[in-house]
Amino acid sequence: MIRRPVAWVVAVVLLAEALGIAAVNWFMGMVVDRQKMSLAGLDPDVMSMSSKIGGVVFGLYFALCALVAVLVAIRDRPPAGLGRILLISAAVVHGLLGAFAWGLIGVNAFLFMIVVLGLIVLLLMTYDRAVGPGQPAPGGGADAGGDPAARTEPHEDAGVPERLPGQRGAPKDGEQEPQDSVPARVTPPAPTTP
Repeated sequence: MIRRPVAWVVAVVLLAEALGIAAVNWFMGMVVDRQKMSLAGLDPDVMSMSSKIGGVVFGLYFALCALVAVLVAIRDRPPAGLGRILLISAAVVHGLLGAFAWGLIGVNAFLFMIVVLGLIVLLLMTYDRAVGPGQPAPGGGADAGGDPAARTEPHEDAGVPERLPGQRGAPKDGEQEPQDSVPARVTPPAPTTP
């Protein structure tokens, strides 16, 4: 299957990206601090600290996304809940970063972001296909190709259909016979001719 290798590749790429982004932002913060740079009159210390904090936050974010991809690869199950949201948001972030990279950095950075975006989308899409050719239907019996252990035992009242509202039928244990709110219409007997 292609699913587990894709999950491992996504995990490695996202972890490398987390370390790279954290290191680059930390380095930029150190350069701003040592050179006492200022942008539009901002305090250099504030710029340096915000660059370092941004690097740590983005690094942790991508590391968390990499952890989700590792769990997907180990369990061989689709991401669910928060993990799925993290991977979708990582795909959106890579799309936005790719758009900015095209204008600010160049084509190579754009292509890298689009490849990572494609890998994340491929990871999400390969696990979305729950039933495909040659795969058992979920909850199917042994004759349907499913796992016999996954079958559920029939309920004790399986042969007795449940009464729907407005239907008449035999009352169940402990129930009273339902009372009609509308009296039954009485039809007069047909007239007899002599």
